[in-house]
Amino acid sequence: MNDIEAQAIVEAILFASGDPLEIARIAEALDTDIETAVIVLEKFENSLKERQSGLSLLRLDEKYQLCTRTEYADKIRAILEIRRNTPLSSAALEVLAVVAYNQPITKSYIEQVRGVDCSGVISTLSQKGLIEECGRLELPGRPLLYATTPDFLRCFCISSLSELPNLPEKDNAVETDEFVEEQISFTPEETD
Repeated sequence: MNDIEAQAIVEAILFASGDPLEIARIAEALDTDIETAVIVLEKFENSLKERQSGLSLLRLDEKYQLCTRTEYADKIRAILEIRRNTPLSSAALEVLAVVAYNQPITKSYIEQVRGVDCSGVISTLSQKGLIEECGRLELPGRPLLYATTPDFLRCFCISSLSELPNLPEKDNAVETDEFVEEQISFTPEETD
């Protein structure tokens, strides 16, 4: 099989799938090893760029997906009459950050970090496909564990969790314990 045929096969299976495909499945379709499949995918991606295609190749961890280029999103939305997704609330973004940096994570841990009930936010993020249940913790009650999804990566335009920004060092961060102690020790002046 030559390069052009291999790239055509990649294009066909990614188009037909619609969802991200694991590199191992792509290699299987090409009847080759993973390293060769990666080379074919790189050539295919370069080909899309060179011919200024309306499509692009998106890598999500060890998966690949064919998608439209972001600069054409408005045209696609208009012609397909797709409504723009509502933006995430600040509470949803906070929960998403806690999950992304600490996954797999339990609901109780998220609530401990945020200090409020997160049931509704977790449900919303699950419905939007940004987080998912990924197992149970081996503790009494066997609480559910949550993790981010490939849609999370796609939504934030990153290909893996390693691309998340680094959290600030503890020295630079506000010391929560000190803040709490200050709040507890502060008592308003009594008035007569």
